[in-house]
Amino acid sequence: MPYVYDDQNIFAKILRGEIPNDTVLETEHCLAFKDINPQAPVHILVIPKGPYVCFAHFAAEASDAELVDFNRTIGKVCRMAGVAEDGYRTISNAGVNGLQEVPHLHMHILGGQVLGPLLART
Repeated sequence: MPYVYDDQNIFAKILRGEIPNDTVLETEHCLAFKDINPQAPVHILVIPKGPYVCFAHFAAEASDAELVDFNRTIGKVCRMAGVAEDGYRTISNAGVNGLQEVPHLHMHILGGQVLGPLLART
């Protein structure tokens, strides 16, 4: 499947410095920052700096260095935020059915409280 990246999405603008953010950690290939509409006491987003639409796109086309850095950054942010011990949730929405709002891969790290069930049964 060909992925088409929109370089006008909000995360692309954040990466270019056009929109401010509350940075938690920046690495060679990633940026982690606090979500502007937190859904838990800890709600941090980790995004790759490369133009990837979703995780499937990233997994298929990212370099080994990008793949390793993204995963290690997520782990480091969990430890830095103090949620690694008590637990946390990582979520990456993709596409229409996944309710992805921003077409740039981003991993939500949520924690700091009991989060409840992942999905409501319908």
